[in-house]
Amino acid sequence: MAKIQFNIGKFGYAAATAAIFLCPVASYADEGGISFWVPGFFGSLAATPLQPGWSLANIYYHTSVSAGADVARAREFTLGRVPANLTVNANLNLNLNATGNLGFVIPSYTFETPVLGGQASVLLIGAYGVVGTSLAGTLSGVLTGPFGGTVPFARSDTISDTTWGFGDLIPQFNLRWNAGVHNYMTYVTGDIPVGAYQSTRLSNIGIGHGAIDAGGGYTYFNPQTGHEFSGVLGFTYNFKNTATQYQNGVDMHFDWGASQFLSKQVMVGLVGYVYKELGCDSGSGDRVGCFQSQVVGVGPQIGFLFPVGDMQGYLNFKAYGEFAAENRPAGWNTWVTFSISPPAPGAPPTTKPVVRKY
Repeated sequence: MAKIQFNIGKFGYAAATAAIFLCPVASYADEGGISFWVPGFFGSLAATPLQPGWSLANIYYHTSVSAGADVARAREFTLGRVPANLTVNANLNLNLNATGNLGFVIPSYTFETPVLGGQASVLLIGAYGVVGTSLAGTLSGVLTGPFGGTVPFARSDTISDTTWGFGDLIPQFNLRWNAGVHNYMTYVTGDIPVGAYQSTRLSNIGIGHGAIDAGGGYTYFNPQTGHEFSGVLGFTYNFKNTATQYQNGVDMHFDWGASQFLSKQVMVGLVGYVYKELGCDSGSGDRVGCFQSQVVGVGPQIGFLFPVGDMQGYLNFKAYGEFAAENRPAGWNTWVTFSISPPAPGAPPTTKPVVRKY
């Protein structure tokens, strides 16, 4: 069988790389199993070099999730709808559902001058959109009096709200190194909590507290065969939410992507993630205990490269179905990304030559 030769240059897929690594999505339910880091941030080609200069990515993100009694009860606590002296029994009939439709604008700049022998880039993520959340069911238990006596308690709730607005600002710094088919990267990012957030709402586009996240990744990419695999491991430290006095524990997340370039213009593959909270939730506002959360997701992806004037364009579609969730809403989400970046050196002209007849 003849071997496929793509002859992809070192920076030939800079637009794809810039577009596939994505951004955190602000939470629709801050405490109770929701993190600053939303799995799906990184994907295929995450560690491969970028073309120096300015790039711009635009992303449409849709998510639809639900959660059972534990997460819904946590939200009742943070909303202040449950008495402080309530001891909740195991007979809960609560459910939480949420959907989000968000857009992201991500300008980035890649430096030409090496930093620590690698390629440096910076970006800023801005978000806007709408999030809707509903909570319904019955919470029952007993109230403990000041002298030790108990009184039965039951509450039925059907509450929902929708929030439009802007999300938090998220700066990020990356360094990448290339050694043939092997590519390495490290990053640091964080949350500047300036987005739409109120502790008394179910739905929020901001998360209400700061966070710092850092990690590293690897990409195997063979330009001759079009084979690619990427994995990025990171950890998040969450600062305390001063409005709720609740602090999420340290979490670990691993994002991966595997793809095959069918041609210089088309790639297909799979994407996935594993999220696991390692530390316990804490703070004076924590009434649910350690409440460690986790979720796993996997799904398909497809990408297209094409010229946009004198720039290089990239369009990517990917989706995740979630499972193995604990203390965290789970469901499915989709990402549609369009980005433009400088063309690779020596790339063919992006427009047809002008033919003049005399």
